This record gives sequence, C-alpha cells and structure tokens, in this order.
Amino acid sequence: MIISFIVAAGTEGQIGKDNRMLWHIKEDFIHFKKTTTGHTLLMGRKTFESIGRPLPGRKTYILTRDQSYQKDGCTTIHSLEQGIQLARESGESELFIAGGADVYHQSIGLCDKGYLSEVDFNGDADAFFPKLDHTHWDVTKTETFAGKEKSPAWTLKVLKKKI
Repeated sequence: MIISFIVAAGTEGQIGKDNRMLWHIKEDFIHFKKTTTGHTLLMGRKTFESIGRPLPGRKTYILTRDQSYQKDGCTTIHSLEQGIQLARESGESELFIAGGADVYHQSIGLCDKGYLSEVDFNGDADAFFPKLDHTHWDVTKTETFAGKEKSPAWTLKVLKKKI
C-alpha cells in the first residue's frame, strides 16, 4: 500500500488559519476529488470538523485522542499506526494523509508519495505543512496554473520518495 500526503500550501508552508483554508481554488478541489475518490482519507479531528462531513466516495479515518469521539460514516482512530493497519487490512492501495498540520508532521516520514499544490500565497497563517527535505523526494510531475479572479496561481507537484 502506498501512503501519500495531499496538501495545498502557501509559499512559506501555510495551510490554514483559525481551522479554515486560506484560499479557494476550484481546480485544486477538482484535483483533490479526482485523486482521492475510491480511497481512504486519514485526517485529524479538527480538519474533519472544518469539512463537516465525510467526503463522498471515500473512506474517512479521523485521528483523535478523544476515546469517545464518533462521527457517522467515519472510522475513529487513535494512532497513525492504527489507521495504516486498518487501511492495509481493508485492501487499500493508496492511503491519503489529508491534514492538519499535526498529522502532516507526524506522518511525513511514513509517506511514499506526495501531491503538493504550491499556492502563490504569502499571508498570515497558524497552521503549516512541514518543510520537505527535497534531497529525499523526486518530482515526477509538475503542472502550473495561472491565477483567476479571486484564486491565486498554483503549481501541482507529484513527488515520490527516493529509496
């Protein structure tokens, strides 16, 4: 099973503020949906609550310390290892780590692949994606998108961990 992170981050690694996204890029949402549909998303409780519901066509694992936390249509987990094991046991081919900041920091060393949307944004944030050591990652695909009206320009990079 491949373990992948999927994230949109600003020029300094910004991913959110006050548990909300910092931009709205329709094409990046389309990419996220297309890439993750049919797979399992693993995310922290705050990230799940910012979305507010399980996303259609995907299994959702919610990572939390709260032993009593439950949400309809989701699986509550209490460690990354538990989520990875459940995904393997279910026959998942690619598990997607989908945030937030703490979950990315805990899991980045476990990831084999990454889907990084680099957003032309340099503003205030309180949640950050960890800095990647690019000597450990190969870029296998790059696609650049111009900004539109209220959406900033962005570049999609698909990364593969070097062995």
